[in-house]
Amino acid sequence: MPSVDQGRTTGEGGTGGDAQLTADAGPVGAIGGLRKTSGEVVLRMHFSAGDLARTRIADGPDPLWETVLSMQQLHEPRPEPLLDAWRRRACGRGRAAQRVLAPLMPRRGYFPDFLTPAAAAGGLEEGIDAVLSTPRRRLRTEVGLLAEDNSLPSWASSLAEGDPGTLRRFGAALRQYHASVLGPAWPDIAARVRRDRMHRTGTQVRSTTDAMLRTFAPLLHWQPPVLCAAYPVDRDVHLQGRGLLLVPSYFCRRTPVALLNDELLPVLVYPARAPLVPEQPPPAPRLAPLLGHTRAAVLQTLQEPRTTSELAQYAGVSLSSASEHAAVLRRAGLIISTRERHRVRHTLTPLGRDLLTGRC
Repeated sequence: MPSVDQGRTTGEGGTGGDAQLTADAGPVGAIGGLRKTSGEVVLRMHFSAGDLARTRIADGPDPLWETVLSMQQLHEPRPEPLLDAWRRRACGRGRAAQRVLAPLMPRRGYFPDFLTPAAAAGGLEEGIDAVLSTPRRRLRTEVGLLAEDNSLPSWASSLAEGDPGTLRRFGAALRQYHASVLGPAWPDIAARVRRDRMHRTGTQVRSTTDAMLRTFAPLLHWQPPVLCAAYPVDRDVHLQGRGLLLVPSYFCRRTPVALLNDELLPVLVYPARAPLVPEQPPPAPRLAPLLGHTRAAVLQTLQEPRTTSELAQYAGVSLSSASEHAAVLRRAGLIISTRERHRVRHTLTPLGRDLLTGRC
């Protein structure tokens, strides 16, 4: 059987980590060669040359991470103010899908790596395709590890052997769960993750990745060259130039979840916790005669880097109008625009920031 490094487990209620370490976790012992202890334990992620340059925040919520972590939270008895209303609404939805998914996504303990492939960053269907394409050897290994501490239904053995019909039914359950349980809440999920991402990436763009990692305190502690977090097991992870993908999650609670199979991109899923974006104040009166009220509002909205869509949303203008105003501000040297895949992100130049703050 593989070590815990070939998967990950979460603590009580999907709270993250590599091994369950709660009052009902049973005797202190060993899991996959990692020692459980009753004292304070820490995850230490060691950065080497080049890792900071390869560290980034995921572009948005990952549909399969949110699926697994929400399944763990759905029937969690412990009150959670941010999730209690969602639990009441979602509990009765997609029951057939929940029955299929629940055995592979236990509320406590290990769940298999193949449920959260990197391909899901491209969308739900790409993620499901990757799940259904998991090599048989890996299915057998990871389902076997899950079975060590969980009673699995008879069809799990067919899944472990890569039976096409069983895999198709599992894929259908993923789609049904996402549509019926996550779908109605997805705007809220995406909004919270977007706010968190804007906060982190804004710091990274304006300053450095080092400064961005410091925004995670007290959840994570950046003590260069090591990123530390409270964790159920004492563990050292060496990134070795691969960088780190930080994934903000609506349903990740309390502590992060690490996925560190040596064959996979290092990932750290963390609770999205950015504060609500405050309402934009009216444009400074001295800017309106110079730029016009709308363009002054657009410039003021860019106190944080924003995509064209975000610019339109926060400035209260149409997408085409936001693009037009951004072009004028760019030609005036007040902002710069950089392309990120299929999006354009706008950031204030020093001149633009000085104009907003009254330094010029």
